[in-house]
Amino acid sequence: MEISVILLTYTSILGFILGFVVCKTNFCTMGAVSDWVNIGDLSRFKSWMLASAIAIIGVTVFEFMSYIDLNDSRIPYRNSVFLWPRYIIGGVMFGVGMTYASGCGNKVLIRVGGGNLKSIVVLLVAGLMAYIMTRTDFYGVIFHSWMNPISPDLAVLGIDDQSLPTIISFITSSSNTAYYKLIIGLLTGLAILYYIFRSGTFVKNMDNVVGGFIVGSVVALAWYLTGSSLGEEWIETNNFLDSPLPGVGVQSFTFINPMGESIIYLSQSANMYYLTFGVTALLSVILGSFVYSIMSKNFRIEWFQSKEDLKRHIIGAVLIGIGGVLSLGCTIGQGVSGVSTLALGSFVTLISIVIGASIAMKIEYYNAVYEDCSFFDSLRSSLADLKLIPNKFRALEKI
Repeated sequence: MEISVILLTYTSILGFILGFVVCKTNFCTMGAVSDWVNIGDLSRFKSWMLASAIAIIGVTVFEFMSYIDLNDSRIPYRNSVFLWPRYIIGGVMFGVGMTYASGCGNKVLIRVGGGNLKSIVVLLVAGLMAYIMTRTDFYGVIFHSWMNPISPDLAVLGIDDQSLPTIISFITSSSNTAYYKLIIGLLTGLAILYYIFRSGTFVKNMDNVVGGFIVGSVVALAWYLTGSSLGEEWIETNNFLDSPLPGVGVQSFTFINPMGESIIYLSQSANMYYLTFGVTALLSVILGSFVYSIMSKNFRIEWFQSKEDLKRHIIGAVLIGIGGVLSLGCTIGQGVSGVSTLALGSFVTLISIVIGASIAMKIEYYNAVYEDCSFFDSLRSSLADLKLIPNKFRALEKI
């Protein structure tokens, strides 16, 4: 038990830092997409990209030095089965859901820490959906039954996993995958950093710089924490891997599945056996946000303004709960943790989340301006704005 307490303590520290800094810097992935789509401002989106770049570089170095091995991570980002229907449909669902729920999984926790009672409802509903997706036959019947048969297994082609270095080394017939991982990981991270800082304008807002750097660093350190010798001893000391009890394994921050794990933890009278990495991270993020909110005097109790507001948030919570599990992660779980593994599916999920959120935001914008327009008219116009369909199919004048 001593090892597990040490690891949970480190996890709590990382989660607290994440919650505190994200609350302080207003690091918000939904806000990042909103700024980009609605006013063309990429500042907060670049902060998200910075987090991904830092995580990619950190994970690349850790893995090259054999400190961690992500091929058997608890969330199988690098699975040889390319689950494209899950990545796309789950990602779009999550993107739409976080728009209606006023934030992604991470932002929901930050809002809870800041006194937002609406986000507690979102947390509970999303957690229930995550529980249903992972602990019942719902996923198998509704999704797996038809998604798995149409998802290609790259192993049939001789490709061990879906990480970009592995795919590229296969295409180039190279056997030195380790160096491919190092080179491609570093080049990818450095290319993103160059794009972010090349204009010089990004550093004008240090909150964006600090937020992105800390989020990326925390994700990379969490991979090291669970994948190093300390993490291995924890797993050996505590038989968490017995199905169907919650597993521990090489993993980093993600927040939708842990919402479901938190329901299990609370339903078991806070039994320490069910206090997983994910639950610990979730609770400590809330605590970090709470502490900053109190220190900055920004703690505010907020409730639903109307029945329509309640309905909107519940719909959003259902979508992020189902979509987050389906896509194997949220904006942090896939957009930073998953992307740090250079898994192709993580990039597909990230793009799908952005597209889903962008469409939902555009539709809401059109509905606000054209009060009598139909859903399909605003949808067609939104898709045209995003250049996903030809402009001739738009139904409403561009705004």
